[in-house]
Amino acid sequence: MNWSRLFPAATEYEGPRPPYYFLILVAVASTLRSLIHMFLADGGAGLIAGIDTGVTGGRNIIAMFGQWGASQLILALLYWLVIVRYRSLTPLMLAVVTLEQLLRLVVGQFKPLEVASPPPGALGSELLLPVTIIALVWSIWPRRVVEPVASSKPLKTKKRK
Repeated sequence: MNWSRLFPAATEYEGPRPPYYFLILVAVASTLRSLIHMFLADGGAGLIAGIDTGVTGGRNIIAMFGQWGASQLILALLYWLVIVRYRSLTPLMLAVVTLEQLLRLVVGQFKPLEVASPPPGALGSELLLPVTIIALVWSIWPRRVVEPVASSKPLKTKKRK
């Protein structure tokens, strides 16, 4: 099998480093979050989000959280692929993170959870969105190139004795 068709040559990111490191933090958090949803007994619905899963249909809620975790894992794996191999796509992945957080907040307004206190994901999106926007803008902002100043005087060198 020719894996180069699926994974072409690696690319480097030439932007500022902090947005790239921020993407690594997002990838770690996304990976952990997805694994919690997939493998925690209640998918994090009750224990973390405060949703009563003891009601009729509670097992469906748990199943949906687990399936959501699988989708989140796919996204996290794409983040890791960019981090490890296709670093030039860092701005694109930061745009994806921005869009994900924005859509989560918008959908949360139309379909709010009815829980005693907001789950960590809701608060996380409110905090993560502005930081992600800053990282995205920073990652695509043109870098200033500092050109060396040409000297009209030749450099003096010391002779060794």
